Amino acid sequence: EKFVGGKCTFGDVTVELCEKFRDYLLKCKQINHPNAYISRNSAAGYYSTFRVLLKIAYKEKMLRENLNDFLEKIEWKEVKKEYLTLDEVKKLAATPCKIPVLKQASLFACMTGLRISDILKLDWCDFEVGPDQGYYIRICTEKTETEATLPISQEALELCGEWGTGKVFKGLTRSMTHHPLKQWIAEAGIRKHITFHCFRHSYAVIQISLGTDIYTVSKMLTHKNVTTTQIYADLVNSKKRETANKISLK
Repeated sequence: EKFVGGKCTFGDVTVELCEKFRDYLLKCKQINHPNAYISRNSAAGYYSTFRVLLKIAYKEKMLRENLNDFLEKIEWKEVKKEYLTLDEVKKLAATPCKIPVLKQASLFACMTGLRISDILKLDWCDFEVGPDQGYYIRICTEKTETEATLPISQEALELCGEWGTGKVFKGLTRSMTHHPLKQWIAEAGIRKHITFHCFRHSYAVIQISLGTDIYTVSKMLTHKNVTTTQIYADLVNSKKRETANKISLK
């Protein structure tokens, strides 16, 4: 909307316009933070969504030709995934946090792999006891709209506090996952750049490093494709290589 000045018909959508939009995305500023440029991967994501729209418009005969045949996608940039080791998670658990609900939710994320969006909306009615007498949570993930029934440990359940009604992590807000989270992580002596989403990465890496098979981890993370989970297996492999090289007789 910003790029076309609020005016664009299907007749205006040409290869030239799409190419100009691609160039625009690679050097435009963020809408909510006008002093910062959007990242390469954000641009790739926006352009990918735009190209899906072009494909739908062509199938529904709103465009005369499939413009995607003439367009070059924006390549994704490989980003290093930060995560905590099990020892670092334990160190975090042993460090007091000024906001108790932030600590509870963070450790819960490390133990379940849930995204912040799903933790924020987690309700006590989402919990149920399974045939094995263990606890499960039934959710529809906000990002991928995937229905999932996920078993949780007794320890993870205890992080939720006293059983009640309504939201599980009452008072938790996204703003807490910025400066307050950074402060708590620094107080734990962890020097990595850790965001709340990194707890999800931590869950995956720890599970795989402890021997959980990649298919099960993929299901627990509600990934639609196991290749998405393969990234975490590769991280563990690099750790194995580091470990193998630590012992030298020279």
